[in-house]
Amino acid sequence: MEKRIVRVFAVLVCPLLTAQTPPDRAPIPQTLDLEQAVALAIERNPTIAAAGNSVEMAEADIITAGLHPNPSLIVSAEDYPYFRSDAGPFFSNQEFGARFDYEIQTKNRLKLRQKAAEGAARREDASLEDVVRLLRLDVQTTFYQALLAQSNLQLAESILEKTDEVIALNRSRFEHGEISELELTRIEVERLRFADDVFQTRLELRNTKAALLTLLNAPDLGTSLEMDGLLDDAPDVGLELNTTPLQLYGIASTARPDLKAALAEIERSEAQNRFERAVTSPNITVGGGYKRNGRINSVVARMVIPLAIFNRNQGGVLRSGAEIRQAENLAAAARNRIELEIRQAYNALQVNRERVEYIRSQQLRQSEKASQVTLDAYRLGGAPVMDYLDAQRRYRDTIRVFNQALFDERVSRFVLAAAVGVGGR
Repeated sequence: MEKRIVRVFAVLVCPLLTAQTPPDRAPIPQTLDLEQAVALAIERNPTIAAAGNSVEMAEADIITAGLHPNPSLIVSAEDYPYFRSDAGPFFSNQEFGARFDYEIQTKNRLKLRQKAAEGAARREDASLEDVVRLLRLDVQTTFYQALLAQSNLQLAESILEKTDEVIALNRSRFEHGEISELELTRIEVERLRFADDVFQTRLELRNTKAALLTLLNAPDLGTSLEMDGLLDDAPDVGLELNTTPLQLYGIASTARPDLKAALAEIERSEAQNRFERAVTSPNITVGGGYKRNGRINSVVARMVIPLAIFNRNQGGVLRSGAEIRQAENLAAAARNRIELEIRQAYNALQVNRERVEYIRSQQLRQSEKASQVTLDAYRLGGAPVMDYLDAQRRYRDTIRVFNQALFDERVSRFVLAAAVGVGGR
């Protein structure tokens, strides 16, 4: 058997390939960074385990394909006159025979069948890599969704805290007759909107953490989990972000596992076609043994040569040829899809980087300054309550837009890395 290709993720998935028990359900650490989350997901996720089982099955098919046919032992006893009254001695009045038969496979059929099985195994290896690639992207995206929800929750709690301080100040002013009851009521009513932001972002954070725990195959989706990271952290995706799309596609042509799986399927279908053509030449069965007829001992030789007159495996040859063409078409479609994914991911990264920089330089500082100045002026009685509320709403909206832009930029890095087929963190 020729040497098999080295599996990229063998170290991570070998325990899963040999395990006879369900995936590990050990508790998840309470604090995780992105790298740890990805590693735990690859180790524990049942989708990875299922892809590993497909590799196991392909390996078993290789063993089956390499097995020689079993010989046959035929023992016979004929012509004993059982129903005659003078049947005579049992061993002297009938014909005995013992023969071994063995089917000889022609046209190197065994090796061709083995080549096809090895091609299928390479395809499953690459498919396993692709499952890991997509799972990594899911974990990275979900992890940063949790960071986004966490940042929005901190923003909502901060605004609500400032609003409560202003409400406390206004109640004191109202008791001293410095403001009207209407002004106090306005800000108390507005507090509901800010409080609702807290509830909504808290729910979003909990649901996102549950989604992350699901990817990690946690035994309890209500487990307390803290993300070790910030939304503003620039993740390392194992890719030079200033690389041109043409260069990225060159990397992807050798790195994308789904393309490797498509190419392996071409190899498998070509090997299968050669095997089907070999089947057009029938196998020959040879046999030999011993025969005793009464007192006469003799040697028996036998050869069976099927006559390939009607069935020459025409359907198998035609089908395997169609499988080659289908595999080539699917590989071409995969190349087109990969090129499109890289271009779209590259465009998204460039636009999102510009978007983050624009908001950071043009809007963020101004919004923070306007919010603080209006708050200070209101506390000193130099600004009406509606100006304060408008400034807080604008500040909240600006920060939420900036957080979303940061999230989109970070995720676009992961998407580009996944489109190219590199791992990263």
